[in-house]
This record gives sequence, C-alpha cells and structure tokens, in this order.
Amino acid sequence: MSAPKRRPCKEPERLVQTYADLVMRVCYTYLRSTADAEDVCQETLLKLICRKEPFNDSGHERAWVIRVASNACKNLLRRRKAHPEVELGSIAEPQAHAEPSEDALRQSDKRVLDAVMALPLPQREAVYLHYYEGYGTRAIASILETTDDAVRQRLSRARARLRKTLKGDYDDFPA
Repeated sequence: MSAPKRRPCKEPERLVQTYADLVMRVCYTYLRSTADAEDVCQETLLKLICRKEPFNDSGHERAWVIRVASNACKNLLRRRKAHPEVELGSIAEPQAHAEPSEDALRQSDKRVLDAVMALPLPQREAVYLHYYEGYGTRAIASILETTDDAVRQRLSRARARLRKTLKGDYDDFPA
C-alpha cells in the first residue's frame, strides 16, 4: 500500500503573517502559558495551511481559525485535567523592561489583563472575542456554538466581576 499523496500547502507566509498573532492571543487567553500557547498556535497554523476545503470569505477563514485554536486549547485543558502533571516550579516569565514614563500605564494594563485572565473560561473567551477582537455577540455565539443570549449574559457577568475587581481604578468602566 502506498502512502497518500501530500497536497501542497497554500500560501503559508500570508496565513502565518495574518493569523499567528491572533492565534497566540486566543491560545494565551485559554492556557495562560506562553509555551503552551506557542504549541497550540503551531498546531492551529499547520491545520490552516494544509486545509483542503476553501473558505467562503476572509471572515469565515478568521472565524474558523479562532474556533480551531479555542477547541485545541479546550482539548489540552481537558487532557491536563484528566492527566494532572506535577509542576517543576513556578518560574516567573521574564517581563520586558518598561521605560519609566510608561511604567504606570503598563501596571494599569497588567492589572486589567490579570483581572480578565482571572475570569471563568466562558466569560474570559466572550470578553476576549468582544473587546480584543471586536466581534459582536451574534458572531461570538456562532464561534462558541452557543446562543446570543448566553454570550450577552457572559459579557454582563464578566463586566460585573471586573467592575468589582477593578473598583476605584476604573470608575468609567462600561456597564
């Protein structure tokens, strides 16, 4: 029996340039680990590059990439839960050196990011797709395979939790 013929990959440079950063951000949102996010990012980009079926348009392509990345992250989290690993030690990831004039801004951004990352996964993914990627609730519902009402509820609960966590620092936080 001969091996199946490999299909040549399509425009890998464009796809990597277009989606690598997006996939990394999606994966980090789920996994909270740069190394794990890089691994899942690589898997997702390989699936994209070697995908046989054409996309309807660039929006369909982008939504497919986000869904594949988020599903891969969820699968990894499920495997970890089923097969826990022992931590070798908690080593802080190196932080980029900020210029003194930007230090306060970076601390503020970090506090917001930490608060978002502390949200439960359903709320975190809704916040990420809505505020960081600019998707509307209907598009998020399609990507996450849930209802529009469920997405709005997740966003509402996430905002309430963030408002409580960031109380006093961000009084102009939207309701």
